[in-house]
This record gives sequence, structure tokens and C-alpha cells, in this order.
Amino acid sequence: MTQEDVSYKDKKVISIGIVSELTGLSVRQIRYYEERKLIYPQRSTRGTRKYSFADVERLMDIANKREDGVQTAEILKDMKKKEQALKSGQFKKKMLEGQINAHFRYKNR
Repeated sequence: MTQEDVSYKDKKVISIGIVSELTGLSVRQIRYYEERKLIYPQRSTRGTRKYSFADVERLMDIANKREDGVQTAEILKDMKKKEQALKSGQFKKKMLEGQINAHFRYKNR
């Protein structure tokens, strides 16, 4: 997938300073969440972190959960569970589409 194929929401184009302004989080907090594997910024050739709008939304979600007292380990566990469920749902959808396509191809012969 090329950069042009990526939704505007997922393009990694926002600097950490702007992300800090948008979220109200300090640069240190944002880096900490990266260290805890809660966020994955892209790095430019010069090593500058670049974030997407989806990353900003994720950081806001993390900040809200932290304000509610949820630990980062629990947030990570929950995120992995949601990602796995999404992947599983996508896999099931593809399997169903394949079965439907195979069924109708077979009937049309």
C-alpha cells in the first residue's frame, strides 16, 4: 500500500508539538505512551516523529482512560483485544465472501 492509498486520517504527517497542542498532553507523555507501545509514530529520515489524525484520536482515548485511573498495561491489553477482534471479523467476512463467491460460481456452471 502506497502513501497515496492511505486515508487522510491514517497519514503520518503531524509533528509531536502539534499533537501535544491538539491533545493537551505533554511531549513527555506522548513519548511515554510510545515507549509503552500504545502509539506507533512513523519516523522521518531525520528521526522526527510523525503522527496521524487516528493517532491523535487514540491518544485522546488513552488520556481519557488514564484520567479514569486505568493503567497503561490494561489499556494495551484492551487495545490488543480490540485489534484481534477486528482482524477476526475481517477474516470472517473474507471467508464468507469467498464461500458465497464459490457457491454462485459453482451454480452458474
